[in-house]
Amino acid sequence: MNAPAIQPLVPKTAKERGKIAPAKFAHVALRTSKYEEMIAWYSKVLEAEVVLGSPIASFLTYDEEHHRLAILNMPGLEDQDRRYAGTEHLAFTYESLDDLFATYERLAELGIMPFWTINHGGTLSLYYHDPDQTQVELQVDVFETNEALADWFQNSDFGMNPVGVKVDVPDLIARYRAGENRDTILNRPNIEPHQVMAQMPG
Repeated sequence: MNAPAIQPLVPKTAKERGKIAPAKFAHVALRTSKYEEMIAWYSKVLEAEVVLGSPIASFLTYDEEHHRLAILNMPGLEDQDRRYAGTEHLAFTYESLDDLFATYERLAELGIMPFWTINHGGTLSLYYHDPDQTQVELQVDVFETNEALADWFQNSDFGMNPVGVKVDVPDLIARYRAGENRDTILNRPNIEPHQVMAQMPG
């Protein structure tokens, strides 16, 4: 009987496997009854611009893509109910720790605060609620390569703690700007199994 094949730490892309797959993830469309509020919120949080707007729909982007976000005006919608299946959150990655910290401070000045700040191990992540209570994650990668991340998954306590460890962002910013090394700022400490659920948002 043949032994099962050992899976590589970093899977091949669909293209490397000879498959035809999408070239990129293009955009997300959100329906809302808080149309103007949602446009304003995402414009502020993502530093996005409205490419095309109308009373029915608006299309926003923050990079070279023609639109990363579509917001659809649908009056009379009921509030989201987490008892039902659906999208858990949207996530956006920043280029550097400096950029993530600067964004945290900029949004705080606007009164936009995260409800959950956590070191997942692979990312340092700040979670916000948009006006419709959709969760939006702003993150920075801890590791520079997928190989390094895969090695961390293999050799860390991620199997016991797939959630992460809560962090105090102002404290991290102060330590970072005082000269503490990026790697120590982003290093996720080990915790005991009974502490894992306490890392979830309140």
